[in-house]
Amino acid sequence: MKGVSVLLGSKFKDLVGIMETLRSKDGCHWDNEQTHESLKSCLIEEVYEIVDAVDSKDTEGLKEELADLFFLIIFYCKIADDGNSFDINNVLEAGLEKMTRRHPHVFGDKLVKDASEALDQWNEIKKKEKEANKKGVNSNKSIVDNVPIHMPALQKAQKVQEKVARVGFDWDVIEDVIAKVHEELEEVKEAINNKEKEPIAEEIGDLLFAVVNLSRFLKLDTEDLLRKSISKFTGRFKKVEMRVAALGKKIEDCSLAELDGIWNEIKN
Repeated sequence: MKGVSVLLGSKFKDLVGIMETLRSKDGCHWDNEQTHESLKSCLIEEVYEIVDAVDSKDTEGLKEELADLFFLIIFYCKIADDGNSFDINNVLEAGLEKMTRRHPHVFGDKLVKDASEALDQWNEIKKKEKEANKKGVNSNKSIVDNVPIHMPALQKAQKVQEKVARVGFDWDVIEDVIAKVHEELEEVKEAINNKEKEPIAEEIGDLLFAVVNLSRFLKLDTEDLLRKSISKFTGRFKKVEMRVAALGKKIEDCSLAELDGIWNEIKN
């Protein structure tokens, strides 16, 4: 293990060195022009490419995408260093300190019996850290304030629901959650019957939020579920296109009944 650590240290320094060269006066023009703001879209794209690699079980792809993300993190640190804010050593120190502090059952004398208790402990430590940091700053801050603004809506809805559930604002039984979904669906139907655009949009939003709640209550990840459903739909639709092409027809010239029939054949 010691040899692995030495090797990691050497390769890590080499990678940081590449970033230093790219951001130097004689380095890459594009790299020198980048800012934390300009790299945001790259950062988000890399994370989703990692998720794609995981979902497709592409080990080689995952390795490559993790390398891209790792380099972007070094990039962010270098930009901060150039602006005299912090450097990569500060980031590593913060990570080491935080991970040690939030795992007292591993690096201290606390005891937990399972993963659920470990997560509860993590959240409790995180909550105390937030309270300590906001003393004298904003004592009225809500528990739902610390959710990233740009998080995807489904994921954000689930995160908010998880936060309020931890303080007891949650359903007791799944039957009540299902009843809420039915209630919201009825309100959508009513709004559609009234033909008022704004209430329709609002009620559909409420229905989506209720469905997210159902997923969360069942300990399922809504964002992941929908992503898989989209993948399943697009896969089937591509097969419909192929079947139509094999019949010597254009998909836009087919009736809905024809397409639906082909869809059901593929589905079954």
